[in-house]
Amino acid sequence: MSYLNRLPFVRYPSPLSHKNSANDYILITNLFRKNKLLDGVSKEATTFNKFLVADGARPDNVAEDIYGDADLDFIVIISCGITNIRDEWPLSNKELYEFAEDKYGIVGLNAIHHYETLEVKDENDRLILPAGKIVEHDVPGGRPFEIDGPASRFGGSANKWYGVDPGQNDVQATYTGEKISPVVGVSNFDYETLLNEEKRMIRPLKKQYVSLFLSDFERIMKYDRNTQYVSKTVITTENNFVQ
Repeated sequence: MSYLNRLPFVRYPSPLSHKNSANDYILITNLFRKNKLLDGVSKEATTFNKFLVADGARPDNVAEDIYGDADLDFIVIISCGITNIRDEWPLSNKELYEFAEDKYGIVGLNAIHHYETLEVKDENDRLILPAGKIVEHDVPGGRPFEIDGPASRFGGSANKWYGVDPGQNDVQATYTGEKISPVVGVSNFDYETLLNEEKRMIRPLKKQYVSLFLSDFERIMKYDRNTQYVSKTVITTENNFVQ
């Protein structure tokens, strides 16, 4: 059963022009009736799987893979905390390229979005500079990112630090100067790709907890008795068309 078929209804005065009388009603699916994971379940890390979304896969594809039922895609979405599927679900490679091209233009795809530090260690494998820190690196403007190198700190060019050179297929880079600039530029397209790749790793609910989730879902979707109550799955609204 799909998500929409599990939602309750609201009995609403008919706005249709061909209604028989002012007392006619229509049933509308109550899209505002929402569910969430039980607090005890949501706080327990062992109730979730790590899952890598394949290129082009949709929530229903993931639900089919994990639960054996594509109609349980809403469990994937809810358990992963996704509230905006358009912005929070990974794009396919084709969609990503089209999105980036539309955002930056063809020429702008390879333009530098920002600079990040490269990891640097000394001869004893002690960390000097961690990788992945976003820094300002404006060479044309006279403000390059630099740190004191081994020659400056230890007073001799024989001292060496080591890292990787991404421009040379990640071969080892050696730093010996008084000032070093261990940074790498990240293009606009690479930046969008990194953001999209982060969205691929999701943590949906494990299969053994699906029955518990559905049981709780069914309980929440039922209406309590009140002045609008018609049945456990239907409430009514005031008919302002009746005088």
